[in-house]
Amino acid sequence: MRRLVREAGLAEEVRVDSAGTHDYHVGEPPDERAQEHARRRGYDLSRLRARQVAMEDFQSFELILAMDRGQLEILRRVAPPRHRHKLRLSMEFADGQSEEEVPDPYYGGPGGFEQVLDMVEAAARGLLAELRGGIKAS
Repeated sequence: MRRLVREAGLAEEVRVDSAGTHDYHVGEPPDERAQEHARRRGYDLSRLRARQVAMEDFQSFELILAMDRGQLEILRRVAPPRHRHKLRLSMEFADGQSEEEVPDPYYGGPGGFEQVLDMVEAAARGLLAELRGGIKAS
């Protein structure tokens, strides 16, 4: 998403971040397998570090996406009521995808990481298209 936003010239208007619903790997880089598959597509994830969703995220962001319904439910439980309207599933933005949830590839094989990248890219393209429609040039 960061790359798409930058390439679209929207880096000043759109802030992208990532956080998890659990604290399992806070401070750690992404899984080596995820980094390798991403690298093959031209993404460098090496500087990323895991963090857990914080209460200020609900105030700071206009949209908070979950990869699956379990994460969405956790976010709904912890989000202040006035910010729950910001919560959505990422795949809601993915045109041409039948899946509604992004699976966790952690326990599977290499194909799972490729599938997740395909899904995340499709959702990011769809989200960017929607954002472009809502951002007016200055």
